[in-house]
Amino acid sequence: MENAATRLETVRANIARMCKPARREPSSVTLIAVSKTHDAPAIQPLIDAGQRVFGENRVQEAQGKWPALREAHPDIALHLIGQLQSNKADEAVALFDCVHSLDRPSLLTALAKAMDKADRQVPCFVQVNIGDEAQKGGCPIAELPAFLESVRRTDIPLAGLMCIPPADTEAAPFFAFLAKLAADHGLTGLSMGMSGDYETAVMLGATHVRVGTALFGSRG
Repeated sequence: MENAATRLETVRANIARMCKPARREPSSVTLIAVSKTHDAPAIQPLIDAGQRVFGENRVQEAQGKWPALREAHPDIALHLIGQLQSNKADEAVALFDCVHSLDRPSLLTALAKAMDKADRQVPCFVQVNIGDEAQKGGCPIAELPAFLESVRRTDIPLAGLMCIPPADTEAAPFFAFLAKLAADHGLTGLSMGMSGDYETAVMLGATHVRVGTALFGSRG
């Protein structure tokens, strides 16, 4: 069994390897360790190995384990990578350093209000429904230009675009499409790529990759 430090080293090496042909610096890619469903004892070895950016899917789950971990390690950054309900906006703004799932006007309004109230500006990625899947969150592609304009009219820092390609499909075309959409709208941040396809994502311009299994190991 590989330990956390070895897995982290492997993922970082893969990111560096994919940056080379793209003529990018490995430091231009933020590795987000997806710690959802993992408890503090499972997360601690990755922290000890030097990982400092983590991703959670749910506000409530993150509230249960991260305050103590961050008290011990104040330099940790926490990203919300799952869907966010508008009624959880206040809690999300208080807890997270970045949100990857801004995808609809009601959530935009809720987050803008929460940030004003907390006097805290949290960068947000706009999630795009890149595969036009009815069951998936994300701003429809046709509505993206208008929605980005709405975001820019607020004080919310616009970090870039995020996507989750359709499952069991070659991810590269969707990553390339997201990169084109971002470029068309003057955005440089690209949150794309998970354990199975983060190397492809880096090659196609990802600035943030969300990696869980490759860092925490497969569940038994």
